[in-house]
Amino acid sequence: MWCILIPLLTGLICGILGYLLGKMLNKNDQFDDSVYKSRISKLESDLEFCKTNKIKPIAENTVKRTNKSTSTKVKKAATTVFNSEAAKAVFRKKVKENDLTLIDGIGPKIQELFHKNNINTWQALSECSVDKCKEVLNSGGDRFKIHKPGTWPKQSKMAANGKWQELKDWQNQLDGGKQPTT
Repeated sequence: MWCILIPLLTGLICGILGYLLGKMLNKNDQFDDSVYKSRISKLESDLEFCKTNKIKPIAENTVKRTNKSTSTKVKKAATTVFNSEAAKAVFRKKVKENDLTLIDGIGPKIQELFHKNNINTWQALSECSVDKCKEVLNSGGDRFKIHKPGTWPKQSKMAANGKWQELKDWQNQLDGGKQPTT
């Protein structure tokens, strides 16, 4: 009988204490949604501003910015929005943004080498010379010297620009990331 009564009393006492403690701690804590409402209204006003001024995504290398009475030109890199669905449709697998292993001839270990040398994106790899790619490979030791990075910058440029079908077609012609020998 005590085997049933003691756990029931302990559970009842813990339940009452938990309830009272919860009430005591939350009596003045009310949900304040004014922060979210002000953020939503700011975002809505920004959206309306963009619609009325017909602001479009950046497609040029320079953007004209007006600051009160002066206007200055600010250089910006042309950006392409990563579309994982388009990449998935072409490669028939999930593609992560700036995954260097998408480049034919680059595997996980070579990707690590590039990351150690601060080449983390397709855009950064596309701006590298073939000699710079060879330097990165040489920094990994003898086992990486056999790789031929001649096509990697061009493949990366296609990936950075979202030219998935063009990249896939070219990779089908490549032999492990290098031009086929005829």
